[in-house]
Amino acid sequence: MLRIHFEDRDVARVQIAAEPDPLWETVLALHHVAPPGRGVPVYGAWRARARRELDARGLTRAARLISALAPADARYFPDFLTPDAARDGLAAGLAALRETSPVRLTAESARAALPDRLPRWTAALAAGSREPLDELARAFREVHRAVIAPDWTEAAATVDSDRGARARALCRGGVDGMLNSLRPALRWEPPVLYVDYPQDRELRLGGRGLRLIPSHFCWRTPIALADPGLPPVLVYPVEHSTAWAPATTRSCHPQALSTLLGRTRARILAALDAPATTGELARRLRVSAPSASEHVSALREANLARSRRDGGSVVHALTPLGTALLHGELAPVRLPN
Repeated sequence: MLRIHFEDRDVARVQIAAEPDPLWETVLALHHVAPPGRGVPVYGAWRARARRELDARGLTRAARLISALAPADARYFPDFLTPDAARDGLAAGLAALRETSPVRLTAESARAALPDRLPRWTAALAAGSREPLDELARAFREVHRAVIAPDWTEAAATVDSDRGARARALCRGGVDGMLNSLRPALRWEPPVLYVDYPQDRELRLGGRGLRLIPSHFCWRTPIALADPGLPPVLVYPVEHSTAWAPATTRSCHPQALSTLLGRTRARILAALDAPATTGELARRLRVSAPSASEHVSALREANLARSRRDGGSVVHALTPLGTALLHGELAPVRLPN
């Protein structure tokens, strides 16, 4: 269990990341790719594509380097792999990674037992060479380009949907309501946030606040940086839409929906698998708010979607019929006796 201790000023400094973190997503995505992989069904189709793409581009070695530094089964991996600067994008994150100090590299590499797994790589670091960090930065850039960037829009939409849910919880119940909305993986009992975690740890924020990072590829349990002296962050898994469910649960092909409803309306139907406001739909699908509202209205008239007011916003979701159409299967009908 991870226990994060808040002071009064920390509550006012809770933030939610505006978009996925490119380095965290790359590290966590490879947890599902590197053999044997986690085998999580929701990533099944993506995992198969990613493995093919890495092999076709000759990036298997690059992916193995990152995975050796941050294995899926590790109780610890070096914090320098996911610098805070990555909040400003991949280039900023890789620049910060390259500038990691020798003292920090030595300490974190030893803690992660890297000399045993990557003897040549860590020996070069110990000798003062910067080439290992340049090699690692290149590996991150190429792997991200090959298997993360092609699905970045979908990952960002998933994270945006989660941010919308947190924002609505914040409007209804303040920071208390927002933190409570993260159950069951996190449990807020002021002034402590309890987090399901593989290790028993205490983290005292001390007025620095906490940056929450919703993640597309994080699975099951949240992750925090190991060094309590670094800016406090907590990466947590988000719920995934039907588009990322195993193909066997989705017999209705996207092209068939587009033919039936039209491309934009079909995309809105798929996006509504996770409830969203009009503004969230517009941002997610890159259409105007009036256009999103018009398409939702058409779906609502066909009994495929429903809408309800939540404070100053209108939240849209699928009806059972809309869900059945999206999933390609109807729930069993129980006839009266």
